[in-house]
Amino acid sequence: MSTLIIIAASSYLLGSIPFGYLLVRIFRGEDVRQSGSGNIGATNVSRTSPVLGIMTLLLDALKGAIAALLSYFLWIRMGLRTGSIDVLPFVPMSLAALFAVLGHIFPVWLKFHGGKGVATALGSFAIVAPTSVLIAAAIFIGVVIIFRYVSLGSILAVASFPFLAFELYPWAHTALILAVITTTSLLIVVKHHENIRRILAGTENRVGAKHA
Repeated sequence: MSTLIIIAASSYLLGSIPFGYLLVRIFRGEDVRQSGSGNIGATNVSRTSPVLGIMTLLLDALKGAIAALLSYFLWIRMGLRTGSIDVLPFVPMSLAALFAVLGHIFPVWLKFHGGKGVATALGSFAIVAPTSVLIAAAIFIGVVIIFRYVSLGSILAVASFPFLAFELYPWAHTALILAVITTTSLLIVVKHHENIRRILAGTENRVGAKHA
């Protein structure tokens, strides 16, 4: 139990590193929260600087991946020390993904106002369930190409992930793991509530659309 607490806490702290905010502050001397959607994620950062947007995407995904890998090694180390591992390593890895996303969405450093968690979840689950992530990424790309909504692509890709993991990985049939994965996806979808409202109203920004 103490190991799971350490994994949750370390994953939250990793996830809470606000790379989008830091990059824009360091390289442009601006507060990204004061422009565009006010979000610290890659999409909003790219409106300020496409290069910084790509860097934000990569770094946000990387912190999620590190959280998942760190949880795995901590869990294995604990098992080697005690001589037994009673819980699948996918439990602590999925827990790490959840808390990394929580850290990104609710970073303590920015008064708990962060991003939407898509890139961080991508990085985390790429370690846990890479095939599911690849299919979800294909869904994202397909939706963006057809409808030209990045937010809709993100929502549908994230929403599909628990189903994909359940179908492709036997360990995802474990009730606790499925609950953690589903909770992570739901958190991200809920964080897109404003985008959903704008999509339904027809006012959401489309890829390639010109702004006045």
